[in-house]
Amino acid sequence: MGDPRQYVVIGGGLAGLASAVWLAEAGKKVTLLERRGRLGGRAHAMKVDAVDDPPDNGQHVIASGYENLFRYLDSVGTREHVAFPERSTLRWPDGRSVTMSVTGLGAIRTLTGLHPDTGLLDRLRTLRATGLLLWQALNQPHDLADLTTAQWFERIGMPARSREALWDWLALGIAAEPVEIESAKVFADVLATGFRLGAKHLTPVSIGYPTTDLDTLYVDGALRVFRERGVDVRYRAVARRIHIVDGKVTGVAMADGSTVPADAVICAVPNTNIGGLLDDLPEHSEIYAAADKLHYTPIVSTNLYLDRPLGTATEFEALIGGTGVIDEVFDRQLMTGRSTEKAWLYCLTTSGAYEQITKTNAEIVAEQMALLRRYYPAAAQAEVIQGHVVRMPKATFSQTVGTHDLRPPQRTSVPSLVLAGDWTATDWSATMESAVQSAAKAVELLLAQPAGR
Repeated sequence: MGDPRQYVVIGGGLAGLASAVWLAEAGKKVTLLERRGRLGGRAHAMKVDAVDDPPDNGQHVIASGYENLFRYLDSVGTREHVAFPERSTLRWPDGRSVTMSVTGLGAIRTLTGLHPDTGLLDRLRTLRATGLLLWQALNQPHDLADLTTAQWFERIGMPARSREALWDWLALGIAAEPVEIESAKVFADVLATGFRLGAKHLTPVSIGYPTTDLDTLYVDGALRVFRERGVDVRYRAVARRIHIVDGKVTGVAMADGSTVPADAVICAVPNTNIGGLLDDLPEHSEIYAAADKLHYTPIVSTNLYLDRPLGTATEFEALIGGTGVIDEVFDRQLMTGRSTEKAWLYCLTTSGAYEQITKTNAEIVAEQMALLRRYYPAAAQAEVIQGHVVRMPKATFSQTVGTHDLRPPQRTSVPSLVLAGDWTATDWSATMESAVQSAAKAVELLLAQPAGR
């Protein structure tokens, strides 16, 4: 006889999708509650009618060390839609550019200084500082949690040119916060995890990208699994409170006054939406306090549909010495092979977009085009056919100094209630891998419990 228990997953973002998929694969009866009319959470495709195109709500990159994410993609049958380029490009406003590689001789140049003005002395200093950076990531100083990433770079003597060409924007991309406020421990933990995975698989961690839209990558395959496994997906289903009686989950109270029966719950909502759901949990006040203190970081993505190509050399290119907040320029033609019959699409992502988030769409498009014109001669005459701006004021939890020990574990004092989400305790910062790793831990906790009511 199968497990008669009813499993409920609250939240249809990536953590919730992975939780529901893996519970269903284990043969459990699963109900997935999503407050919106679609799945995917902060990772989904959109539609721009003017150019008949489905851009993403934000460009994703995927590290080769994302083991749990690849497990999820295998489960939903979309792993083939991730590619890993051999190189990427760094550009300066004066027209100079360099190629960055993480393999072969190119990796040596990356680690000893990518800036075109880097001399022999700077390369030696960079090599020494990079060695210290990695050593201290693996053997962390007791006060690292009290430092910003910028302070850590200064302490180890990382040369300014190497910071400009690699380390500052890499740290920004990892934690979505400027290095002046980002927690050094967050960055160190990610470096340590990447190094350990690289050593485990005897290959350096590299950065890849989806070759399709995010709905195809994350959502469509999950929906297929749900149909095949009988998962009950409920949209516009707003959960208010998880009922707990005598130390056991009994159901989920909904905003419409109904109750969804449940014997076990995975609460996979962002830290900004956790309030009220855990009121019956003895330690709810501590979790709520941590969720509030983690706060959030804004990200703005701008999809620019242009009448001509920019002349990019690689799928994604970093703009160095610009505004200080642009991670990369993504060439969606090279990434996905999309048709350019109507327009060329370039995606620009601004992490830690505290100033940009308040601007109008027109101001953001004008600002990003002005930036592109500084780096790409072809952009000087380019016209914007369509500018598509996606604001995410609460894109991820904030990873500033003092937040490293706030993330709660997946396990709670009630065995049949577990947490998931990128803001819970994992080996990664606010990434897709963090979300899916949390789901893996949450599902493992529930599956370890004896079957039967």
